[in-house]
Amino acid sequence: MTVKGTYFQNSADRPLVYGDVEITNPKRRRLRGEPEKEGILCEPVLVGFCGTDNELMNMGSKGLLGPKFPAGQSRLINGHEGIVWVPSENRFAIVLIRGGDSYDPTRYTEDETYFEYGCDRADGLFADAQYFNPDMLLHIPDGYVHAGKIDLEFAKKMVFPDPFGCMLFQLERMEDLGSAHLFRVIMAREKCGEQTARDLAKEEVFKRTVIFGLGTTGMFMGDLIKRSHPSADILFVARSPEDSPKVKFALRETGAGYLQSSFSTEEELAAAIIDRLGGRASMFIGVSGSNVEHRIAFEHRVLGCNGVYNSFSLGPRVEYDTMPFGFENHLIFGSINFRQCHMEKAIELLSKSRYNEIVELIDRDEFALDPIGAYKNKIYSKAAPMKTAVIWNKKYVNI
Repeated sequence: MTVKGTYFQNSADRPLVYGDVEITNPKRRRLRGEPEKEGILCEPVLVGFCGTDNELMNMGSKGLLGPKFPAGQSRLINGHEGIVWVPSENRFAIVLIRGGDSYDPTRYTEDETYFEYGCDRADGLFADAQYFNPDMLLHIPDGYVHAGKIDLEFAKKMVFPDPFGCMLFQLERMEDLGSAHLFRVIMAREKCGEQTARDLAKEEVFKRTVIFGLGTTGMFMGDLIKRSHPSADILFVARSPEDSPKVKFALRETGAGYLQSSFSTEEELAAAIIDRLGGRASMFIGVSGSNVEHRIAFEHRVLGCNGVYNSFSLGPRVEYDTMPFGFENHLIFGSINFRQCHMEKAIELLSKSRYNEIVELIDRDEFALDPIGAYKNKIYSKAAPMKTAVIWNKKYVNI
C-alpha cells in the first residue's frame, strides 16, 4: 500500500524525504509469550516532533541508519508521538511504541529482541496510514471526542505520553534506587526498622533536587517529583531568562525554583546552585545534553555526600574523580525506558494537564514542502517552541 509520508534514509543531502512510501504489515508481538499479530490499519491524526527525530535525520546524513531500518527496507518512516484513528474499531488511540520478543521490552536482555515504532526497526506515524499491533493501541479517556472528531487541545497533550511515561519510569527508578542507597544510613540515624527507613529514604533522596536543563523532559520530571514528594526542594538550572514563557510555565506547573546559567565560570554557577539549595544536592538530574552537567555535579561538588546522579541526557560523557566519588558514596544511574502501565498513567495525567499550552503547530503543507528546512529552521532551531506538532489529518480534529 502506497501512502504519503516522511521517511529517513542514508543520504548526505536528502536524509529526510516527503513523498510516496510503501507501507507493509509484518507480524509483531507486544511481549514474549504472546502471539505474533498482523497490524490493523490506522490513520495518524496529530503527530509530535521529538528530538529523536532530529538525531535520526543527522544519523541518516552520515550513513549510520542501517540498523534502524525495518527488515528488508532501506528507509524508516519516523514519528512516535501522537494520536491515531482506528477505523475498524471506530475510536482514537495512542500507540504504545515499544514491543518485541522480550518479557519487558524496556529492559530487554541479550537473548531478546525489541522494536520501536518510528524509531527502531518499525515504521511510525508520519504517514497517511500505518499498521500497528492491535494490542498496542491504547485507549484515551472519555469526554474528548465530539461528533467523531478529537478535540484539538486534548490531541496536543497526546504528543507527550511517550516522554511523560518515560519520566514516570525515571521517578520509579529514583525512588527504588534512592531508597536502597540511603536506608541503612537512615536506620542508624533514626534508630528505626528497615521498612520505615526505606520509606523515609524515598523522601530524603529528593530533599535538594537539581534538574540541570529545562526541556520538556526536565519539566515533566519536576512536575512528577513534586506530585509525589511535595516537600522536595527542586531547582531548575538552564540558560533561558527567568521571564521567558518556557520558564514561567515550568515554574507555575511545578512550584520549583529557577537559576539562570549565565555565570562567567562553572565555579560561580556551582556556588550559586549550592547557595540557592541551602546545601549540596541530594539528587542531580542531568537533562541538558551538555558535558557541563557532570562537571557541575562532580568536579565542582554540587552533588552532596550519598547523593544520586540520574544521567538522562543522550550524548554527554559522564566523568568523575574516583577518590571523592568513592568516599562521598555517590550513586550514578541512567536508563531511558517506560512500561505500558507508565504510558497509560501518562495519558490519564496529561488529559487533566495544561501541557497543550506549550505545543505549537506547523502546517502540514509547509512541512511537506521542505521537511529538512522545517527541522533546521523551525522545529529544532534555537527559536523553536518547546514542542512542535502537525495536524496530519484535519478531518478527524475539532479545530
